[in-house]
Amino acid sequence: MNKISKHLISLAIVSLLIIPFIAVNAQTDPFGTNIVSTGIGNTLTENDPREIIVRIINIALSFLGIIALGIILMGGFKWMTAAGNDQKTEEAKKLIGAGVIGLAIILASWGLASWLIGTLNNSINA
Repeated sequence: MNKISKHLISLAIVSLLIIPFIAVNAQTDPFGTNIVSTGIGNTLTENDPREIIVRIINIALSFLGIIALGIILMGGFKWMTAAGNDQKTEEAKKLIGAGVIGLAIILASWGLASWLIGTLNNSINA
């Protein structure tokens, strides 16, 4: 029962981090497309497909960054509530380390994707 409550607390923390992100994007079109009505119930977009892909990548990496930050916060919470227990402290250190490594990978992939898309756009527009 103790593991279930830990998972529920973790889920609640991650949910509280994600809900504001979803709420902001629910007010606008998450992909930033300008919707054009065709008059027959279908919709078309005015934006370039490359721009839509860039926005999808940015949203996905933002979501993953929020999850990594949540993992770091959970590790910090575990460390603060370890009460001197060495096993819990080591578990918290591993969790924080995994979160930091995940965040570094996410930031590196965002930088690589931004550079790649910028290079492709420059070569196509040149």
